[in-house]
Amino acid sequence: MPLERIVSTALQIVDDEGADALSMRTLAQRLGSGTATLYRHFDNRAALVAHVVDRMFGAVELKGDELLAMGWRQALRTVAHSMFEALARHRNAARLMVEEIPLGPSAMALREHCVAALLDSGFPPRQAAHAYATLARYVLGFAIQINGHGSGGQLDEAHLSAVFQGADPALFPATVTVAGSLPVPIEEEFSFGLELMLSGLAHLRDDA
Repeated sequence: MPLERIVSTALQIVDDEGADALSMRTLAQRLGSGTATLYRHFDNRAALVAHVVDRMFGAVELKGDELLAMGWRQALRTVAHSMFEALARHRNAARLMVEEIPLGPSAMALREHCVAALLDSGFPPRQAAHAYATLARYVLGFAIQINGHGSGGQLDEAHLSAVFQGADPALFPATVTVAGSLPVPIEEEFSFGLELMLSGLAHLRDDA
């Protein structure tokens, strides 16, 4: 059985039923095969998860030379938004990245391109390593949050907005002042925080 079909089906199970639903037995049943077939490809569930995670990274189609040409700031911005969009397409699969540090070929290539852009721009090796690790964790954290929003997310936001705007100005004057801008849509919050991170990295490099 082709590896591509197995990994694709595993990702579909996660999309349909959640990360906890993925097991060798469930996958074998979905494929109409025995678990022995799967164990020819994967030693255990962790190995399967690693392949599923790398498949998501493979959806981020960015070339190293193109990222280097952008400069480090635009390169990281592009990678962050591309990763976020790739993970957002799979409502449940982002949680698998909590189980496994991405070390597959697609994830390694993306890490290589980003770190190379940072090193090429004058970041010391330790700063470059920390910068990418922080960026990846940041994207993952937001992806998990957005994937946790159900179909009632818009109703929840409307409710929260009403709560903020109806807050007692005597008790929460600052909240009332900014109530028209609350709650902040998660996509806007992601972009805002990303720009803060990039600005902080720029100052860190300049001070090195």
